[in-house]
Amino acid sequence: MRIIRLTPEARKNILNDLLKRSPNNYGRFEEAVNAIIENVKENGDKALFDYTARFDHFALDASNIRVGRKETEEAYAQVEPAFIEVLKRSAENIRAFHTRQLRTSWFETKEDGTILGMRISPIERAGVYVPGGKAAYPSSLLMNVIPAKVAGVKDIIMTTPPNAEGRIDPGTLVAADIAGVNTIFKAGGAQAVAAMAFGTESVPKVDKITGPGNIFVALAKKAVYGYVSIDSIAGPSEILVLADETARPEYVAADLLSQAEHDEMASAILITTSKELAEQVSEWVDTFVKRLERKEIISKSLEHYGYILLAENMDDAVETANAIASEHLEILTRNPFEVMTRIRNAGAVFLGEYSSEPLGDYYAGPNHILPTNGTARFFSPLNVDDFLKKTSIISYSRNALEKVHEDIELFARREGLTAHENSIRVRFQ
Repeated sequence: MRIIRLTPEARKNILNDLLKRSPNNYGRFEEAVNAIIENVKENGDKALFDYTARFDHFALDASNIRVGRKETEEAYAQVEPAFIEVLKRSAENIRAFHTRQLRTSWFETKEDGTILGMRISPIERAGVYVPGGKAAYPSSLLMNVIPAKVAGVKDIIMTTPPNAEGRIDPGTLVAADIAGVNTIFKAGGAQAVAAMAFGTESVPKVDKITGPGNIFVALAKKAVYGYVSIDSIAGPSEILVLADETARPEYVAADLLSQAEHDEMASAILITTSKELAEQVSEWVDTFVKRLERKEIISKSLEHYGYILLAENMDDAVETANAIASEHLEILTRNPFEVMTRIRNAGAVFLGEYSSEPLGDYYAGPNHILPTNGTARFFSPLNVDDFLKKTSIISYSRNALEKVHEDIELFARREGLTAHENSIRVRFQ
């Protein structure tokens, strides 16, 4: 990996490079995606079936679009029992963590008859998109579905593309059953997103769509936002490691590569105050890459978006970490908890040498659907609140309103909204 001295100019150049990975730069695909969405919106099942035949090479129709219970039972027989138990333990950790996020409705009453409150209730139907084929990730399915279940969403549907024989990855079906998906539809791509957003004869319209996907899925979610809610438009994966001279270089190198293997556009960055560590990490990266199955993807990722930044001090390192606002941030320093208190922007923070990023991907419990491309400055991980809606409750007695009616009338007059003013004044004439 290239080693660069961290200067203001270097930081600016790296931030510009990382921004090139943003989903906002996928514009050349938007016309094709919009055409798919309009076709599904207009023609429903017919368009959905046609696209599935064209892209997935499977003759989809109303009789085979839903995954039956028999298919799920067959999937259990195909997945090794040890992995099924791991899925169950992971699901329990995710459920326990997200249960602590639950909030309840509240009301406040005053002696003058004022009642104010917030009613918190789940959305009615959530739709989860799950990639298929080689990109089958049961872990992401758990992370999307379980927060919705904890929130109390009654109907959770899932779409995922079938293979040419109309089959779904067995691990995906088992994870869906463990997580509590109500109905699974064999459909993928932008057409599946459109089906969930607008509804077809077979696929019901949902209130929110979550889940990762390729460029076409990301752009489809962006296009239907407003008709339904979405979680985010996720960009390529990324990791940033903050380390000092106490870090073990082989651990740092291994953790950087854990994200570089995702995608040629994935980003892996080390910021360190130790020149010796920087050089050792670079050597370990070369050693590990030779052994790993996805070395071609890793090599291209590191070539374009991999950096080892040598900082003068930890203050500069932390400042740069906050500017990058990485999806995953590992802190491998003498006192990681002290450094953590100075971090403002990160999707998830991993503290200490035994808190490697894959722990969060698969098992610990916090959600791994995280903000990317610097959006951790203003976005949060997927959580229970994403599947809840809040309704404000307002009730004033005549006595309570009489105390303030002149204030409200003045406010309305200043904004030129005389009907607003009259709505209040008429009650006291």
